[in-house]
Amino acid sequence: MNSSNSFTKSNKEISEEKADIIFYNANIITMDSFYPKAEIVAIKDSRIIAIGCNNHFNQLIKKDTELINCKGMTIIPGFIDIHFHLCSSVERRLVLNLEPSQGIRSISDILYLIKKFTQTLPEGTWIRGKGYNEFYLEEKRHPNRWDLDKVSPNHPVKLSHRTGNAHILNSFALRIIGISKETPDPPDGLIDRDLTTGEPTGILYHMGSFLSEKIPSLNDDQLKSGISAVNNELISSGITSIQDVSPYNNLKQLQIFKEWKKMKLFNPHLSMMFGWKGFKDINGSQLEMDSQINIKGVKIVIDKTTGRILPEPKELCEMVLEIHKRGYQVSLHAIEEEAIEAACSAIEYALKKFPNSRHRHRIEHCSLCPQSLAKRIASLGITVVSHPSFIYYNGERYLNTVPIEQLKYIYPFSSLRRNGVKLVGSSDSPLVNPNPLIGIYSVVTRKTITGDTLLPEEKISPFEALKIYTKSPAWLSFEESYRGSITPGKVADIVVLSNDPTNVPSEEIKDINVEMTIINGKIVWKSNKF
Repeated sequence: MNSSNSFTKSNKEISEEKADIIFYNANIITMDSFYPKAEIVAIKDSRIIAIGCNNHFNQLIKKDTELINCKGMTIIPGFIDIHFHLCSSVERRLVLNLEPSQGIRSISDILYLIKKFTQTLPEGTWIRGKGYNEFYLEEKRHPNRWDLDKVSPNHPVKLSHRTGNAHILNSFALRIIGISKETPDPPDGLIDRDLTTGEPTGILYHMGSFLSEKIPSLNDDQLKSGISAVNNELISSGITSIQDVSPYNNLKQLQIFKEWKKMKLFNPHLSMMFGWKGFKDINGSQLEMDSQINIKGVKIVIDKTTGRILPEPKELCEMVLEIHKRGYQVSLHAIEEEAIEAACSAIEYALKKFPNSRHRHRIEHCSLCPQSLAKRIASLGITVVSHPSFIYYNGERYLNTVPIEQLKYIYPFSSLRRNGVKLVGSSDSPLVNPNPLIGIYSVVTRKTITGDTLLPEEKISPFEALKIYTKSPAWLSFEESYRGSITPGKVADIVVLSNDPTNVPSEEIKDINVEMTIINGKIVWKSNKF
C-alpha cells in the first residue's frame, strides 16, 4: 500500500462525508490501477466515499455508522454476469430438472419422472422439463414424441435441451400447438421428421419463440417463487449485476422485467439485450434509458443447425449495419469457426460503412477459435464474451466428442488475450451454475469436474480471471465510470469473500465462500459469519 496516500476519496472533503457503513480489517482488491489495494472501504447511501488504511477512518464515523470488522477477509467489486438468461433460469426452478447432476442417465429416467408428475396434475395440464443432455443418456439420443406418449397420453409435455435450442413435445402437445406432417418449418426453425413417414418426431430446433406464443405461461405465484430462488442464488454468489441476452427479448419482456424490479423481487442490477425482431418492432424513442432496466444492444444468433449459416451472410451484414448505425451494441452468438467468421465479416462491413472505434461490439461464446480468427477479432476491436465454467461442467463431453483438430483451440482464453482480444467471463445460466468462483477456477486451472485438464496452456492468471468477472464486464456495458472497481464515487456494489482468489492455491478457488453481498450500498445477503 502507498503509505504517503492513506486515503483516496470522492471530490467532497472527508470532513463533509460521514459513512453509513465502514468495512475495515479487510484485504481489498479494488481493481482500480491507481489504488489497487486497501484495508477499509466507506459507503454512504449507494456510493463508495473512501478507501484507505485501517488507522485513518475515524473522521468518517458518525453516531450511527455501522462498523464491520472483516477479520482479514477479502473484498472485491461485485461480480457482473453479462451473459445471463433470466426467464430460463427462473423457469428452470419451476419445472422437472433433467440435468445429469440429478442422476438422469437414460430416457427411462426421464419417463419415470414425467409419469410421477402426471399423477399429481389434472389431465390437460402442461408438464415442463429442462436440462436433459443426450450425451449423458444411455441411448445417446434425444427423446421423441413416441417415448413421451408412453407415460403422458393425457398431458401435454414440453422438454427443453440443456442449451434451450431444442425442445421435445409429445403428441398431445403437438396437436395443441398445431404441428402435423403438413406443417412447414417456420423461419429459422426446424421440425425434425421421421425419414420414412415424414411425421414430426416431436423434436423442434430453434423454435423457442414460436412455442412461447403457443404454450400458456407460468402463473404469477409460480413466477414469484422462481424469481425468488434465482435472486437468492445470485446474491449468495456475489453477483450484483446481470445482463439478460435472450434473442427473444422485446418490449413485452422489458415491461415484465420492470415489474419484477418495481415489486422488489430482484436485487441485482438488470440490463438487457433486445432480440432482432423486438428491435425491429420498436422505434428509437421506446428504448430510452430507464432507471431500472438499461437496454444495451441487440442480440442475433448465428447458427448452422440446418446445414447452412443463418441468417444468410448478406442479410446478417445488413442487420448488423442497422444496429450499428442506430448506435446500439451488437451481440452475435457464434460458436463454431464458420459462425465466428460470419460475425467478424458482418461487423467489419458495418465499421467500413460507419467507422466507430468505440463500438464495443461483441461475440458471444466464440468456443472454437483458431489463432487466425483471434487475430481478426482483435483487429476489429471485438470483445469475446465467454463461459469458463463450461470447461468445468462440460469438459468431459468436449474431451470425448470434439474432433481432435478442433479440441486444440476450444475456449482459447490465453491465446485470445495474447492476440489482443478483450475477454469477458459470464455463466450463460441456466446452462451451468452461475457461481463466478467456479468460472474463475476454470479459467485458472482448466480443470473439468472430474479432474481432467483441458488445454492447460490456455490458462490465465487469477488476477486476470477476477478482472474478467468484474472490471471488464463493466467496461463492455459502458458502465466503467460507475461500476466495476472499488473506487470513490462509484456505486457501492461489493462482495466479501472468505479468502483471496488471487492468493490461494488454484485448486482452492472453487471452495471460496461468499460471506456478504452489498448492492447499492445495502447489505442484501450475508452468511452466518456476520
